[in-house]
Amino acid sequence: MSLIALTSLAGLFSVVTGINDGGALLATGLKIPSVRPLAGLALLTVSVALVPLVTYQVAVTFTTRLADLDGPGGQVTVTVAVLCALAVVAFLGGRGRPTSLTLAVVGALTGAGLGWGLPVSAGAVLLVLVVALAAPFVGGLLAVLVRRLLTLTAYGRALPRWHGAGFTLQCVAYAANDGQKMLAIFMLALGFRDAPPPVCLVVAALFGVGALYGLPRAGRTLSREIIASRPLHGVTAELASGAAVIGCAAVGAPVSMTQTITGALIGAGVADGMGRVRWHAATKIVLAWTLTLPVSGLLAAAVALAVRGVVA
Repeated sequence: MSLIALTSLAGLFSVVTGINDGGALLATGLKIPSVRPLAGLALLTVSVALVPLVTYQVAVTFTTRLADLDGPGGQVTVTVAVLCALAVVAFLGGRGRPTSLTLAVVGALTGAGLGWGLPVSAGAVLLVLVVALAAPFVGGLLAVLVRRLLTLTAYGRALPRWHGAGFTLQCVAYAANDGQKMLAIFMLALGFRDAPPPVCLVVAALFGVGALYGLPRAGRTLSREIIASRPLHGVTAELASGAAVIGCAAVGAPVSMTQTITGALIGAGVADGMGRVRWHAATKIVLAWTLTLPVSGLLAAAVALAVRGVVA
């Protein structure tokens, strides 16, 4: 696999990540004018560029802890994994089932590694799966607590200030965790093990382009379909999901920010009554999540096995 082709694929992956993730991250606060969409997008993009300069442990999990991708066939395995992850997300998204690109990448890297015959760490994969499954529930539980706190403190002009703090926390959390899958693909493509500032800037710029394009579509999914969202719900989800995802980043476990936000929105809605949550829409999204990882893993394993049989 040529360096140019693999680097181009990493760039495409960053743009698609922006489309898939960016709008969802901005969606929760769209009804609160204290953070305008373009200003929020700028803060999110800057966070994606700068936070990995401080910590990139989640990127290392993608590159070294799931499977040994340094040996022969590593670049082909990465290429298969990225293409299969994108294919699964595009397929489900095209059928109105928005899903987690992070889950798709974890499944595809694991499956492609197994299909190619590379060593795969069962312990690391299990840890990632457990944390990924727990994150939305933790976000939901935290949202119930945060919702009560905000009810007591966020009156009138106080809510926009909480929104600013919550959105900033959410941006930092995404850049420290979920967003590092983009950096990881560049690390695998270019063969480095740290986070060079020029690469971080390129990743952030490509992500920003995708997020700007995907804002209208992704924003509708979370801010309207899950619950009849009010500003207080959005701020609650930002604070709860940001805290949960940063906690996962501390142990180097990649989790989906979109999943965690969704869990937090559901928790914020449940705090006002079960009837506020649109369970039919939530069930469709959860079903897509359930399918994403195993389908990505099986597809990548089959493709990697087939490619290996051709080139061997």
